[in-house]
Amino acid sequence: MHVPDGFVNAPVSVAAGVAAAAAVAVSLRGARRELDERTAPLAGLVAAFIFAVQMLNFPVAAGTSGHLLGGALAAILVGPYTGVLCVSVVLLMQGILFADGGLTALGVNISVMGVVTVVVAYAIFRGLLKVLPPTRRSVTVAAFAGALLSVPAAATAFTGIYAIGGTTDVPIGKVFTAMVGVHVLIGIGEAAITAATVGAVIAVRPDLVHGARGLAAPLKLRVAGELVDAPAAAAAPAPVAARSTRKVWATGLVTALVLAGFVSFYASASPDGLEKVAADQGIDQKVEEHAAAGSPLADYSVKDVDDARLSGGLAGVIGVGATVAVGSGIFWTVRRRRTDEPAATVPSTV
Repeated sequence: MHVPDGFVNAPVSVAAGVAAAAAVAVSLRGARRELDERTAPLAGLVAAFIFAVQMLNFPVAAGTSGHLLGGALAAILVGPYTGVLCVSVVLLMQGILFADGGLTALGVNISVMGVVTVVVAYAIFRGLLKVLPPTRRSVTVAAFAGALLSVPAAATAFTGIYAIGGTTDVPIGKVFTAMVGVHVLIGIGEAAITAATVGAVIAVRPDLVHGARGLAAPLKLRVAGELVDAPAAAAAPAPVAARSTRKVWATGLVTALVLAGFVSFYASASPDGLEKVAADQGIDQKVEEHAAAGSPLADYSVKDVDDARLSGGLAGVIGVGATVAVGSGIFWTVRRRRTDEPAATVPSTV
């Protein structure tokens, strides 16, 4: 759903840019409360993982493909404010380095793919957790539902923006029907990827999943052949600070590198949902050449590398490296600012 330059006129693009900048500013402040010494480096990894998985287009209909948007996944893993920042970093890297998503449309893309997906997915996720049993399975189910509905919500938001500032005269009803129809199918893939990823992390380190905070499965002991609840002292978890995140971080980074550097070669070559709808409905008539079209990494390939497999793989690896570096730097800075803030003076009592 990367909107290119020329789809939306200048006034609406500027307005979307202002809205996106405001959302990022609010998220920077909110992320200070979400990030700590464990989650700050993992947030950069989440951004890199989303970048890698977005390279894996999957078929959803004849001649149409889809890919992860990532808002739901980021919000559940590292929190909604940090999630908006993760998706924003990914979109920035894609636009500058790979000419994917227009630079003048960056505000539109952040608003649609970052803010809308995060807000909708996290609201549904938290709402379901209030009515479902407090179990790990409930977290996975709620993640599936939130991710599923966030994608057609983003398609609806794009349609609304296009209705206001579209550069071609196309019946909005047709655009809405086509966009929501194909993105409901893409949402199924989004939900499956999100649920699988959240389930995998929560199975090994539930303390690292923002959406699972406060969830504690009781420790069971086998006594005389039967499972019974362990005493509170025995069931107490190890101190959070004593549990290193290095293994999780290394595993996630290697996974992202493999997905972007190798698996991406086998992704569907069909146009994604927005590209397909744009071609069918004629809303791409005034699309403009990307300002970074001359980038050595444009179109996810390395310039002057003739082998397609090697070129795409190198571009993917570079993208993952750049995203994790930029993302980690931003999140560490946000975390440091929280640490450097003067503590409130609390009167002592005897």
